[in-house]
Amino acid sequence: MKRSRAYTPKMEQANSTTVVVVGPGSSEVLDDLDRLPNVTAAPLGSDPDSSVAHFVRGAHTSYVAHDRDPLEHVAAAWVELFEERATLGTLDLEVETAVEAFRRGAAELPDYYIVLEPESLVGTWKHWWLGVLGDASPNRVLPAESDVASVRRMLGRLPSGRPWPQPDRWLPALRMRVPDRVGIAGA
Repeated sequence: MKRSRAYTPKMEQANSTTVVVVGPGSSEVLDDLDRLPNVTAAPLGSDPDSSVAHFVRGAHTSYVAHDRDPLEHVAAAWVELFEERATLGTLDLEVETAVEAFRRGAAELPDYYIVLEPESLVGTWKHWWLGVLGDASPNRVLPAESDVASVRRMLGRLPSGRPWPQPDRWLPALRMRVPDRVGIAGA
């Protein structure tokens, strides 16, 4: 069985550990983290990929944190597919677009996702964050309270783990990843 290579972004490699913070209270958490001397943080949710890449590469701190998920459109299409609000074609298009952005180096997966208040996630979103992403690279998707003290502690104790697999190897298979079955052996 051929082993897939780890995900290696093509854009200029950031020297910082990159963390995407998502969930309720993410802006407040990012504002607080930016006050730490070893963290550069800002809400970038609506910024284009090029601005996010510039922000990440320009950081000269141990950590760079933001809320711009490079998989946001893929995630929305996957959730909407299984909530019967979108078609398989929509998911396929978003996957193709994301894979191409990663291939060109226009987008980059973060080192970690910190998911705030995961118990408050509605329906299929919980399966996306804690199932699909967690299954792709365990220890890279971390649930947390939305209070800043919890996230600060978490930054100091980020677990090591296998890197993200190449996006073109796992994103196209999302069409077969069914909520409630993700992460179950043989599913």
